[in-house]
Amino acid sequence: MKIRFSEEVRDALKNKRPLVALETTIISHGMPYPRNIENALEVEETIRKEGAIPATIGIIEGEIVVGLTKEEIIEFGKRKDIIKCSLRDLAFVSLKKKWGSTTVAASINLAKKAGIDVFVTGGIGGVHRNAEMTFDISADLDELAKTQIITVCAGPKAILDVAKTVEYLETKGVPTIGYKTSKLPLFYTPTSKFNVTHKLDSEQEIAAIYAKQINLGLPQAILVCNPVPKDASFTLEEAEDLIKLALKEAKAKGIKGKEETPFLLSKINELSKGRSQFINEALIINNAKVGAKIAICLKKELS
Repeated sequence: MKIRFSEEVRDALKNKRPLVALETTIISHGMPYPRNIENALEVEETIRKEGAIPATIGIIEGEIVVGLTKEEIIEFGKRKDIIKCSLRDLAFVSLKKKWGSTTVAASINLAKKAGIDVFVTGGIGGVHRNAEMTFDISADLDELAKTQIITVCAGPKAILDVAKTVEYLETKGVPTIGYKTSKLPLFYTPTSKFNVTHKLDSEQEIAAIYAKQINLGLPQAILVCNPVPKDASFTLEEAEDLIKLALKEAKAKGIKGKEETPFLLSKINELSKGRSQFINEALIINNAKVGAKIAICLKKELS
């Protein structure tokens, strides 16, 4: 697979410096302009301040790029013709030389092929509500089951059927690691009624368990669930009320498939008068800090 690397990322790979992969769907489909660009650049700067190198992944005119430049990130935030790419879309977008933003599934697949072991996102996709009728299950889950990478998130997106998502992850052998928590965070909220597989209290422990995962030849990712800061979160009740209203409107408008998640997140932001956007920005910065620290510890662990 041909990948274009930025000079910064190429140098980091050559000199074995800690790298953190980032997606682009959060830029093109997850946040409104211009905060999408500002937040993306803040996330990259956060990672650099912690001592690691950010590697934002996207597709530009059919070319897979690992390590977008500032100018390219700005373009991702402005363009209206960017295709949201999961794994099934990569070949089409590449062949047709289009612009594509990478989802969690596509990003971890490409990050691993690029030689990067840590990926940071906001929240993962999973089993959607009423999946027993629609069979709507995110490709994120199967990719986590077969791609050996550390994925740092604020838990599954709360718009999902969390119970089924947890069961699916368990079936696929993907451990959910609670970073300083024994309860699964749910994107907008720092806790829930669901337990994580294991609680770990340091980045060193997370790096060590991933190194052991490699040593044992286990193919799965480890999912590090880092709670959103309490001072920037909804209560469980607030989040659920907003989600139900957004789901009701999505159903009325016939919105489903890969268009559903962006619509729901946008609608929740509208209903909460911008509060969910504030939470989203806070949690991705928080995840970037933890991801960078893990990447640094991992380099020491694997050296």
